[in-house]
Amino acid sequence: MSKKHAIGAVLLWSTVASAFKLSLRYMSSLQLLFYASLTSLLLFGILHAREFIPRRENLRSAYLGLINPLIYYTVLFSAYDRLPAQEAQALNYTWPLMLVLLSIPLLGKRPGARTVLGLFLGFLGALAVATKGNVADLNFTDSLGVALGLGSAVVWASYWLLNLRDDRPLIEKMFWNFLFGFAYVSIVILATGEFKVPPAEGLAGAVYVGLFEMGVTFLLWYRAVEGDMAFASNLAYLVPFLSLFFISVVLGESIAPATVFGLMMIVGGIMMGKGN
Repeated sequence: MSKKHAIGAVLLWSTVASAFKLSLRYMSSLQLLFYASLTSLLLFGILHAREFIPRRENLRSAYLGLINPLIYYTVLFSAYDRLPAQEAQALNYTWPLMLVLLSIPLLGKRPGARTVLGLFLGFLGALAVATKGNVADLNFTDSLGVALGLGSAVVWASYWLLNLRDDRPLIEKMFWNFLFGFAYVSIVILATGEFKVPPAEGLAGAVYVGLFEMGVTFLLWYRAVEGDMAFASNLAYLVPFLSLFFISVVLGESIAPATVFGLMMIVGGIMMGKGN
């Protein structure tokens, strides 16, 4: 059963880059975040209803909810709004590399030669994606979009590290994170005057994102990891490549060779870093 959970999670996560881009045709990044996070909050609220017991530990979500969903998805959706989906998802996928980098000062981990080489290879791959293969020229079509894509990886890696110290049950943690997070998102969207009801197509996309990027897929993934971590971890490397398939078919983007080679370098760098 754990293998089915892993396959389901990988397939669903492979579709969300296309869902982001389609949804952003009908609404702004902040509007997408508002409706997607509301969907996730309702989902986790239903799942957590029987165990709805406020406790002191849930105050951790006051800052975790600020990071995710508010900051992380604001940055990520903004990257998708500016860049082709294939580039945004590849840059975001550097988060395991960022995790290794942040672990050095924050956890005191000393990287070995293999890890350093993996970091170099992975970030070189990200550079290849961002420059469309013209690494020597360092010519970015959208420098801010690239910065947002890489920035989303930094934010997610930071969130991951903070979660290492949070031993609350997954559903309880996600519910409280989204409760605080949705409150922050609501304040921002009202303050900026961006609140409005989107077209049905955009709303459907936001619900899809809320369910299958932020919600159900996390539950499938945690079940998969608990059952067979090795299988799930190895299968996860397929996500960015399957995502390119959906981006090509659903969005009609012509996948650049530099994106494919860059992603291979990023994944190779991640695998090398894990092997240290």
